[in-house]
Amino acid sequence: MQNKSHLSVLIHEQAKVYGARPALTFRAFGSLEWKSVSWKQFSLRVKQVSNAMLNLGMVPQENIAVFSQNCIQYLYTDFGAYGIRVVSIPIYATSSEQQIQYVVQDAKVRFLFVGEQEQYDKAHRVFPLCPTLERIIIFDHSVRVSSHDPNALYFEDFIALGENLPRQSQVEELWKQANEEDICNIIYTSGTTGDSKGVILKYSQYHAAMEANGKCVPITNKDRVINFLPLAHIFERGWSYLCLTVGAELILNTYPKEIQQSMRETHPTCMSSVPRFWEKVFIAVKEKIGASSKAKQMIFRHALSVGRKYNIDYLSRGKRPPLALALEYKFINNSILSLVRKEIGLENANFFPTAGAYVSPEVEEFVHSVGIDMIVGYGLTESLATVSCDHRGEPYTIGSVGRPIEGIDIKISENNEILLKGPTITCGYFNRDDVNKTAFDADGYFHTGDAGYMRDGELFLTERIKDLYKTSNGKYIAPQMVEAMMLVDKYIDQIAVIADQRKFVSALVVPEFRVVEEWAREKGLKFDSREELCANQQVHDMLMERVDTLQQRLAHYEQVKRITLIPHHFSMESGELTNTLKLKRSVISKNYKDVIDKMYVE
Repeated sequence: MQNKSHLSVLIHEQAKVYGARPALTFRAFGSLEWKSVSWKQFSLRVKQVSNAMLNLGMVPQENIAVFSQNCIQYLYTDFGAYGIRVVSIPIYATSSEQQIQYVVQDAKVRFLFVGEQEQYDKAHRVFPLCPTLERIIIFDHSVRVSSHDPNALYFEDFIALGENLPRQSQVEELWKQANEEDICNIIYTSGTTGDSKGVILKYSQYHAAMEANGKCVPITNKDRVINFLPLAHIFERGWSYLCLTVGAELILNTYPKEIQQSMRETHPTCMSSVPRFWEKVFIAVKEKIGASSKAKQMIFRHALSVGRKYNIDYLSRGKRPPLALALEYKFINNSILSLVRKEIGLENANFFPTAGAYVSPEVEEFVHSVGIDMIVGYGLTESLATVSCDHRGEPYTIGSVGRPIEGIDIKISENNEILLKGPTITCGYFNRDDVNKTAFDADGYFHTGDAGYMRDGELFLTERIKDLYKTSNGKYIAPQMVEAMMLVDKYIDQIAVIADQRKFVSALVVPEFRVVEEWAREKGLKFDSREELCANQQVHDMLMERVDTLQQRLAHYEQVKRITLIPHHFSMESGELTNTLKLKRSVISKNYKDVIDKMYVE
């Protein structure tokens, strides 16, 4: 049963119900050993954090920031902040110094919590540039603190400030004052020009989201849920909080690259993820099938065919499978498909919410066919994650993003833009009155920038209206910002960043031919045409090295990983440029589809 308590007291109320049961399973920084914390211990730590925060002088509705990977201290800090009405601002662990500085200055952050050495080092470097910043509090006790840093505090020493709950009476008074209109989080997202916007998320939005999502997905206190996405991502944050409201056990996976090993070791029943995770699973299984004997290939393909008929042809359409098919599927599921699930640590699979980017129908069909219940959805930070999703027990269509959750009013505008209104929608952006005026229309609908349509109660996405790319890992990329950084280089004349629905950022680069040709001659490289010049590996490597140098201040997920050199310019004649010489991205994507696809070959 879902606990509908205010987030300021949720953990303490759950501790009264579940006591010594495991609440959080985790590995300490640098450790390979999984440990667990009970609900009672979770509650005590949260109280200690609340007390420590008061002892450091934090006040209701001031902003703190958490710049860290997923870890147990992250949750202690968040819920400790909620307990005294302090606003928590999550920052991706891979963010650049420029991004950290922007958030800290915009939100006037005094206390910045950081994870490991990388986060501390970046925070320490931006400290002198941020007048409001007073303290850096470090989660990982193995971090080496600069000898010239009197403002750093290890989390253990921070906790000691609240160890005996010296301010608990004040904490409990603040629990009583907590209300739905308090700001809970401000989550910064990248804009089309690269400027971040802080999305305001109130407790009322969380309350409505928990209640509505709880009716769509059958999460219970018997589930063991592993983190894959960072808690800075609204999808993971909202999903994790939903799991806590029903008493499910959270497994904190600190390093995303280790997720499959973590799954094999901890055997979760649920996990929220982006499509890229399932794409990798799909590719790995296909490779394994391809490397097996002809007989095994035939057996597995037949098993997938039966799984598809059972799960998609019948169950997804709300139909009851014929008895013969049901019996065959039961046998194949237990003997063959279960081995696939076991291989990725999902022998106890319940269901798996997936959103954040476009889900390939081929991948979606595969996941359902092997007996994994993928729940596809759509949402934004501004909607506190879910707008729509597949509802368990109801028909769903491969290719849709599900049905709207309760309370969401979806309207499709004349240009097919998806407009939203409801209790989970943000009230606006922090310190951005100018943007708020255009984000909401006169009727109060929020403009998503995504185009789509409704059919038989399900939402389908068609294209992204706003010039903002989202990779298949769910990260937003502002192409104009990245391009502007590259165009300062004398060897680059034009550049088109590619990222939308792709697993990483790439780029089409038109060299400044005069300069590149001069460099090539100095190196003794032979070429008879621009095509030969662009095909030369040394030329490619030189330009890639320059791109790497230029993008050092970008976050890892924003950085261009591969480039292709184009032997001619983008032009108005080809339709690739507007009259004002701006890139027509859709035309470039179409004209260079084959070239672009080659950059994403595994």
